[in-house]
Order: sequence, then C-alpha cells, then structure tokens
Amino acid sequence: MKVSEVGLNGLMLVEPEVFEDQRGYFFESYNEEKFARNGLNYRFVQDNQSRSVKGVVRGLHYQLEPYAQIKLLRVLEGKVLDVAVDIRENSPTFGKWYSVELSDENRRQVLIPKGFAHGFTVISDYATVFYKCDRLYNPGSERGIRFDDEVLGIDWGFPVEKAIVSEKDASLPSFHDAEKNFIFRAEG
Repeated sequence: MKVSEVGLNGLMLVEPEVFEDQRGYFFESYNEEKFARNGLNYRFVQDNQSRSVKGVVRGLHYQLEPYAQIKLLRVLEGKVLDVAVDIRENSPTFGKWYSVELSDENRRQVLIPKGFAHGFTVISDYATVFYKCDRLYNPGSERGIRFDDEVLGIDWGFPVEKAIVSEKDASLPSFHDAEKNFIFRAEG
C-alpha cells in the first residue's frame, strides 16, 4: 500500500497493492494495521455508497465540528473526478482545492480529513462510489459550498452549466458565505 500526501496538508492518496492473474484481481482496500503504520489511525463507523450517471456533481459537502467526518473514498464501478477543498482557517492552503481521478481501473482511494469540503463528478456513463466515515452522519451539522463557486474556480472538466445537480446542492452558499468552524493547527 502506497500512501502519499497530495499538496493539501492531510489530504492523502492511497494506492493499494493489487494482485492480478488470469482469474481477476485481489487487493485490500482497508487494513487497520497498514493504515496505522502510515500514520492513519482512524476507526471507521459508517459506510456509504452512491450511484450516479455521467455529468452528476455531488457536493461540496462537509459536517461542522464536533461532527466532522474523515472519509476514505473509492470507486467500485466507473470513473469520477474527486475534489477536496481546504476550508480550515489559518491553513496555508485555505480555499485551495485538489482533484484526482478515481476509477474501478486505477483503484486509487482518497482520504479526506476533517476540515475539507468534498465533492465529485461522474465522468463515465455511471459510477458507483463507496466511502467509509469515522463519524456517523449528523443532519444538523451538514453544510456545503456551491460546486461552481467563482472564488474557488474548480475545474470540473466540463462546462458547469451542463452539470446535473440536486436542488439541495444548487442552493448551497458560496465559499465566503458558507458556515465553517475549522481551524488549522500545524503539527509539531
């Protein structure tokens, strides 16, 4: 298992070791001991799965403290462009975003820490996304930011006016107006 930080403090890309032969393939998508050896000491308590068609954008979502969630996300079928935005005040990368293609072929996973808004768009005909959370869903702390916020300027890989978005996500506030209660604390 290869774990690497991807430019926004705490945001990690996880690439499992895959064993393939004529029968197919096998890999461990999660192993508590291997994650701990890489400094990722989390206890996951909830699994979520969604299926969406091409052009759907889900997000940008997060939960406020004290209910914020760490997410370990992967794609079971299809391909998505996954996006995380640093929303931690005082972070050197506050307001910056990172995107990565996740697919059933590349088998990459992204570990999204607390203090990040998260979303994805489907870039194949459909995609099934699976993610683990270290905290249970808390509807009262759910918040979000518009996926097409001009200040963030996220490149979704297609014209945003063609995105298929839920009514709820379409009514999310801008980056500046969104409620955030995360403070960056440098380690050490």
